[in-house]
Amino acid sequence: MRAELPSPESIRQLPKDGGPNFNRLIFESSPYLLQHARNPIEWYPWSEEALEIARSENKPIFLSIGYTTCHWCHVMEKESFEDQEVAALLNQHYICIKVDREERPDLDNVYMSVTQMMTGRGGWPMTVIMTPQKVPFFAGTYFPKASMIDLLPHFSKVWNQEREKVTEIGQAIIENLAKAKENQAGGDLNASYLDRCFESLSIAYDPVYGGFGKSPKFPTPHALSFLLRYYHRTGKTKALEMVQHTIREIRLSGTYDQIGWGIHRYSTDQEWLVPHFEKMLYDQALFAIASLETFQITGDSFYKDSCTDTLTYVEQKLSSSSGGFYSAEDADSEGEEGKFYLWDKDEILKILHDKDAELFCDLYQFEDQGNYLDEATQRKTGENIPHLKQTIADYAEKKGIPLQELNQRLDKIRLSLFDVRENRIHPQRDDKVLTDWNGLMISAFARAGQTLGDPSYLDRAKRAADFCLSELRLPSGRLVKRWRLGQSGLPAHLDDYAFLAQGLLDLFEAIQQPSYLMHAHELIDLSIELFEDKERGGFYLTAKDGEELLTRPKEIYDGAIPSGNSIMALNLVRIWQMSQDRKYFECLSRSFSAFSGFLKANPSGAENFLQALAFTLQPPQEMVLCGNTKDADFQEFSQEINSRFLPFKSLFHITNAPECLELAKKYPHLKPFLDLKEPTLFLCKDYACEKPATEVGEIRNRLNDLAGSEKR
Repeated sequence: MRAELPSPESIRQLPKDGGPNFNRLIFESSPYLLQHARNPIEWYPWSEEALEIARSENKPIFLSIGYTTCHWCHVMEKESFEDQEVAALLNQHYICIKVDREERPDLDNVYMSVTQMMTGRGGWPMTVIMTPQKVPFFAGTYFPKASMIDLLPHFSKVWNQEREKVTEIGQAIIENLAKAKENQAGGDLNASYLDRCFESLSIAYDPVYGGFGKSPKFPTPHALSFLLRYYHRTGKTKALEMVQHTIREIRLSGTYDQIGWGIHRYSTDQEWLVPHFEKMLYDQALFAIASLETFQITGDSFYKDSCTDTLTYVEQKLSSSSGGFYSAEDADSEGEEGKFYLWDKDEILKILHDKDAELFCDLYQFEDQGNYLDEATQRKTGENIPHLKQTIADYAEKKGIPLQELNQRLDKIRLSLFDVRENRIHPQRDDKVLTDWNGLMISAFARAGQTLGDPSYLDRAKRAADFCLSELRLPSGRLVKRWRLGQSGLPAHLDDYAFLAQGLLDLFEAIQQPSYLMHAHELIDLSIELFEDKERGGFYLTAKDGEELLTRPKEIYDGAIPSGNSIMALNLVRIWQMSQDRKYFECLSRSFSAFSGFLKANPSGAENFLQALAFTLQPPQEMVLCGNTKDADFQEFSQEINSRFLPFKSLFHITNAPECLELAKKYPHLKPFLDLKEPTLFLCKDYACEKPATEVGEIRNRLNDLAGSEKR
């Protein structure tokens, strides 16, 4: 385990360079940067000071980008950054800068693009050697010590003796970055793009194990959410089947933590057996939402449990008492990846009674020699990753055990093992609170609370939203990126505005508190002001007054996390439909035009963006529920709406509460509904309302017709 860092009071008394025991990173808030504060390297955080020193001393910059829970970042630190020989070379020849990619996604985006351009691949830790003017001339990822010993003197020599070559490489990089940006635009988007995305996902789909591709295999829950909307639009059952099978395989697998819940980062194999064990907040949010939506469509409690189990993990392990959500848990503990999560069979036999041990090992696929392979030797270690080959219901039927009895036994077994595991040395938790990732988790809790009628989920979403609005927003209304240990700061980016606005829109629809809608409105308007490309459409990652980098990124690709442009497109179509203000639709149309070229070349490259397109291809669909919220009929009407998968709707509750009067002032089209006292539902399509419904049976039929009418 790492020794504790000194107290904040002690840190404040250190000299500017950190003193003999630390480097300048000791003054940072990022857990990742603090991990490197004891390195013998004279690290700087990214700052104008570091760049100026590089310029004045005429030295190249050694830039290292990673994040707290990155396994190979730990490896490179132990091998190279804690090594005196490597440190001596770095300190002599370079100005060394360390960056947390989760705090500075703008820097990560730019230099990852360069790394992929120069090497054909990317990943973390990212290693870049560049000029004091921020122009790279070498890039890569992880390097062992032997490679570091070779490359550091070599590129120092190149810098000092071949400056023309450095300039030539840098100029080529800048030109290629500019060309890459130009290739995104194209013509108008239409429904054929949805079909092409579905076809692309169908080709990549693994019909045996679920998911897409072979290995490593990522959960990509936003692709699943796209497929659910495609099914909703077209009625093509294959889209739904792909989602059901994928979630089932993941939830039963080693990539899902069967003891403490929560999804791991990705699977290193095609079967979802051996994960990369880190757990990221955004993965929990997106997987919970995809599972919840699948439950809405199918009514199968397996998918509901997949959602609620994941949210339980977040509540237990990634929740701050202040209200926000922490970022991640590490893959490593005691210097070994996955050690916290692995079990040998003898250990199970010692913890559980014989029959329970036999049941658990049989159900969760334990092997005497273990099912976990050592990464280096590819030999079994004797340790096991608990996973299932069938659902518990199927196992109960096969063994002739009453399902309720089996579930009760398994709950006790799991809790016994969970308690034992809690006494192990835990992976490090990254306890910074990020605005964008919190926005995703607010959405997950709000949607779960709305769909399942669980007020505890709604309260959790509300506490997180209130935290973000008070601790991560400046008096000007602008956001900041990160909060940790009572301190907030760093410039916010498009993703922060987009994801938090989405979370607030979801929270408004769940609890109908207009203040959250107004805050979302403000963030969307600010996004247009600060980030929109007024000439070519779409949104930049960085604000118009942000730091000038090699290029101003405009990201559309939905990777592990949806892009800010994708989520902003969804926000725009929703706020356009809710406000009926056409300026939002015009902004959205500019975004569609900006990225149609990218989508033509990459049909499944931006599934969330295509969700926004699917939204616009429906006639605007508004639901207005009037009456007293405490009325039993009102509550029943509300549950009829919330239990269904209706992804292209907007929902307003209009009551006699004062805030509804304020909402009607903002949205004048709601004024006609203010005087209704009896519980009544209005279904409005394309700005025209049908006959009001006042009976639950009639409402149920209309909602069923609404879902059916969207099938081609």
